[in-house]
Amino acid sequence: MVVTAQDVAALRQKTGAGMMDCKKALMEAKGDFTQAIDFLRKKGQKIFADRATHHASEGAVFAAASLDHKMSFLLVLNCETDFVAKNELFLKLGKSILEAAVAYRPISMEALQALPLGNQTVQGAVVESTGTIGEKITISSYETLTAETTVPYIHTRNRLAVLVGLEGAQGEQVRAAGRDVAMQIAAMAPVALDKNQVDPAMLAKESAIIHAQVINEGHKDDKAEKITQGRLHKFFQENTLLPQPFVKNTKLTVAEYLQTVAPSLTVTAFKRIAVGA
Repeated sequence: MVVTAQDVAALRQKTGAGMMDCKKALMEAKGDFTQAIDFLRKKGQKIFADRATHHASEGAVFAAASLDHKMSFLLVLNCETDFVAKNELFLKLGKSILEAAVAYRPISMEALQALPLGNQTVQGAVVESTGTIGEKITISSYETLTAETTVPYIHTRNRLAVLVGLEGAQGEQVRAAGRDVAMQIAAMAPVALDKNQVDPAMLAKESAIIHAQVINEGHKDDKAEKITQGRLHKFFQENTLLPQPFVKNTKLTVAEYLQTVAPSLTVTAFKRIAVGA
């Protein structure tokens, strides 16, 4: 059986598997593409074990909301190369896992992996895809968010996603505002909602750095403390979400922008995850 380079390239384009794996699969299947794909799938368990130590830092994010918009879901599916991250089968797997998450609403990674997907589990489908594609495939992150209104947002090239939870109003206008805020979170990467939500360890570290800078500038005693507190206030304004200047209208903070949509509207939680982070 002669397998042409064009056949190998076509199978690789369809599956994302390595060139030699595609050639061997086509030879075993006597040139039949469907049988070649089945051959690659059957190799899944072995390839999954063989590639366990490989570094899967590429991939894509997937995010969606439930029909009532009260719960949103976000997952990161990883692979080894950017080539596979753009592959149709890889993206289809991620979308099918996300659809299962929306349907069953698991609250942990373990529960997600155990969900039924076709005639197997989500984790079984991941292992099988490792065989078909020929690279290590893993779900590295899975997050959910529940609120009165939740909004998912996927940034350019499917490498970063944000979930936003809002309280105080509902409806299409609120979801549109949530998307605006999600875009802000994607761009500005705030560390918390406001100063009260900043991690104490981060706050202590930032305070120590700012105080050392102030002392090195020659300020002492009460003046040094006042300058430190002033710079901390600026840190909160720049690095926490609600007091940040709203990127679409910098005359307003994010909190003030939300109040123009509905007087009681605010963000109660958000999650931001990027591929490789």
